[in-house]
Amino acid sequence: MPQSIIQVDSFASEPFKGNPAGVCLLKRAADESWMQNVASEMNLSETAFLYPEGEGYHLRWFTPKCEVEMCGHGTLASAHLLFEDGHLPPDATALFYTLSGELRACKVGALIELDFPATPAEEVEPPFGLLEALGTEARFVGMTRFDALVDVGSEKIVRGMQPDFGSLAAIDVRGAVVTAPSDSAEYDFVSRFFAPAAGINEDPVTGSAHCALGPYWQTRLGKNELTAFQASARGGEVHVRINGDRVFLAGRAVTVIRGELV
Repeated sequence: MPQSIIQVDSFASEPFKGNPAGVCLLKRAADESWMQNVASEMNLSETAFLYPEGEGYHLRWFTPKCEVEMCGHGTLASAHLLFEDGHLPPDATALFYTLSGELRACKVGALIELDFPATPAEEVEPPFGLLEALGTEARFVGMTRFDALVDVGSEKIVRGMQPDFGSLAAIDVRGAVVTAPSDSAEYDFVSRFFAPAAGINEDPVTGSAHCALGPYWQTRLGKNELTAFQASARGGEVHVRINGDRVFLAGRAVTVIRGELV
């Protein structure tokens, strides 16, 4: 029987911006190898697979290469689909059971807000070869649960960066989050995210990275609410709110493609 699959642009207010995610709403759990093959076929940074479980939905995310433990834009896309297609009423809270514990999403005006765990960065000596692979110097290097976080101090450097992806893939991290203060009064900080080891040279907009970026810039800017821009070619805006050990990420999403796996 055909399985519907939807492509949603997350952290975007119009098509072809933000970060595209595939979403498969299943009736029951699916074979892991099948999900990996579908994600490879979609060839997006992540494809989300969810099915009803208890009071919410079991949710997993796959890159074209592997399963990941946390994915912000795939969660946003999944919540968007549940609200848009009437699986949940507009005033409901979507509950997801994931490898990162229970995650929630709710509508806040025109935005969808995600409730995620904070993953703050601990300052470390730069892993061998990291800065060379990124082609930059840094004023801060930290490690989170998943990634290296690198503050290069300049939006111009962030936007102009051209990493050596082969060298970066050999470093034992999921990815590298590169950030700097924003030059624009519209945003508090900018970032880019590179994860060639996970099969994604550059992720357009990375919700999970903001679980580290939020606490980092909260400390430096003294603000609990921040507006961020991920400066990839597609670009995307993320509203970040920090509350203790939780980070709330809000953004828009738009459905772009509806199809069937036959």
